[in-house]
Amino acid sequence: MRGNTVISLQKAGGSLQLFPVNLRTPPEMSPFGGWGMLTAFLVLLCCRGSRVKAFEGPEHLMVGSGEFQLINCTASCTDPKKLVLETHLNKTLLDSQAQWKLFKVANISKDEKLLCSFTCGDRQETKVFNITVFYPPKQVLLTLWPTSVVIGTLFTIECRVPAVAPLEGLTVTLLRGTEILYNQTIVGTAPSPQDALVSHNTTAHREDGHHNFSCKAQMDLRSRGGGLVHRVSDPQRLEVKEPEPKTQMVIIIAVVIVLLLVFVTFIFLCFVFSQKWHRGRTGYYAVQDHWRRLIGSHRAQTL
Repeated sequence: MRGNTVISLQKAGGSLQLFPVNLRTPPEMSPFGGWGMLTAFLVLLCCRGSRVKAFEGPEHLMVGSGEFQLINCTASCTDPKKLVLETHLNKTLLDSQAQWKLFKVANISKDEKLLCSFTCGDRQETKVFNITVFYPPKQVLLTLWPTSVVIGTLFTIECRVPAVAPLEGLTVTLLRGTEILYNQTIVGTAPSPQDALVSHNTTAHREDGHHNFSCKAQMDLRSRGGGLVHRVSDPQRLEVKEPEPKTQMVIIIAVVIVLLLVFVTFIFLCFVFSQKWHRGRTGYYAVQDHWRRLIGSHRAQTL
């Protein structure tokens, strides 16, 4: 792993993004919709016309915000009375037998407790279904900044996952092709939706221009009775440029020439000012005096 990484959490409300993997979950599909249909199938398969106790499903359920859940109320006796599902939510009776009833509870937007009650003889019993609402990653936004870099310079990979909860089940992975550049499991306890942001700084290499960059967000709810939900960003390419040696050499040469000119000018000015100072003290330039002596001696030799 290369570079520095910054991880932060932001309150939901803005536009957001993250990045890619091969598995995609359509936003309009609940990742737990398949479990609900399996429940219905098992209920209809094993309980229709049977006195055997029906499959009831887990008592702790994870439901995506605004989605539905199938609830099977099953009595502990073969001839229960007043078998009902108590909830203020919108419910629909899908099927029933003497010992069980299958309900569809829709538009679940917050954590709920559903009560399945029935009477066996003179004893009333109740079963509680605890429903926890989660907010899956519906969007993963990936940003490369800058999008064009020179080999050896830094660039930033930023991945944003808007409005997700619970945060402690979310893992964000930054990828270059199939190589994992950074992997972070988010830590948080806020029940309300939060934006997850991962920012990773790294140095551009020549091979970076030959791979797609992407971001994968995965929510693991198996410890809570749910499953795995994942979303991948659209891939992005980084433009990697070779350094320009000719331009660098021209700059170096120009700097050297300027320094030499400054040095020569400095020496010349020092000489001029020293001569002026000497004349101010003696009334003539020492160089001119030596020059005159040289000319006089040359004429004397000629004669």
